[in-house]
Amino acid sequence: MRLAGRRQVLPGFGLSLGFALTYLSLIVLIPLAAIFIKTASLSWPALLQAIGTPRVVASYKLTFGASLLAAAINVVFGFFLAWALVRYEFPGRRLVDALIDLPFALPTAVAGIALTALYARNGWLGSVLEPWGIAVAFTPLGVLVALVFIGLPFVVRTLQPILEDLDTEVEEAAACLGAGRWQTMWRVVVPYLYPSLLTGFALAFARAVGEYGSVIFIAGNIPLVSEITPLIIITKLEQYDYAGATAVAAVMLVASFVLLLVVNALQVWTERRSSRLAA
Repeated sequence: MRLAGRRQVLPGFGLSLGFALTYLSLIVLIPLAAIFIKTASLSWPALLQAIGTPRVVASYKLTFGASLLAAAINVVFGFFLAWALVRYEFPGRRLVDALIDLPFALPTAVAGIALTALYARNGWLGSVLEPWGIAVAFTPLGVLVALVFIGLPFVVRTLQPILEDLDTEVEEAAACLGAGRWQTMWRVVVPYLYPSLLTGFALAFARAVGEYGSVIFIAGNIPLVSEITPLIIITKLEQYDYAGATAVAAVMLVASFVLLLVVNALQVWTERRSSRLAA
C-alpha cells in the first residue's frame, strides 16, 4: 500500500524541473518559435517566393540529398570501423581511435580548407582523380565528401559501446550452430545493432543538414549546382532579408524534424521487434 506524503528519494524535483524547462525554453524553444513568428510576417505570395525559387529549391535538394547519402555512407563504413576497433588489436589502433574524434575538435573552416586543398585539381588526391574525369572540389561530390568527414564520428561513437557490450560468445554460439561469418554478421550482429545504427544515422544526418563551415570552401557555391541551403540563409541575412532567411530556415527545420521523427519511429519499432524476438 502506497503511503500518503511519502518523501521523494531525490528531493528538489520541482525546482530541477522548473530550471530544466526554463533553460530549454531560453535555449531551444524561444529561438525556434521566433523563426516561425518572423516567417508569419510574410504574406503567402511572399512566402512562396522566398522558399520556392529555383535557386532555393536546388539548395534543398543538394543539402538534404547529400546529407541523407552521407549519413547512409557513414552508417556502413562507421560500422566496419567500429567493429575493427572493438574486435581486433592492430598496430596504430589507439591512433586510429583518436583520429576519429578529429572532426569534433577541428574547426569546420579548417576542415573545409584542408579538404579543398586535398581534392582540388592540383591537390594530392585531386590530381590523381583528375585524369579519370572525377572532379571533387567545387562540385556536389565535394559537398558529400565534407559531410561524410564531419558525420563519421557520430556513427562510430554510437556503435562502439554497444559492440563492446555484445559478448563474443553470441557469435561463437552462432558458429557452433552452423552459421557462417556473413550469416552471423547479418542475422545476429546487425539486428542487435539496428537501434544504434538508426541513432547514428540520425545524428550524422542532423549534423550534416546544418553544416556550413567545412562545406562552403569545397562546394564552390555555384548557384543551382553546388550551393547549400545554409549559405542561402546567410546570403539573405547579409541582404537584410530577415523574413526570407527565417522562411527558408523554417522549411529546413520542419523537414529535418519530420525526417528525424521518422528515424526515431523506426528506432522504436526495431527495439520493440527485437524485444518480441528475444521473448
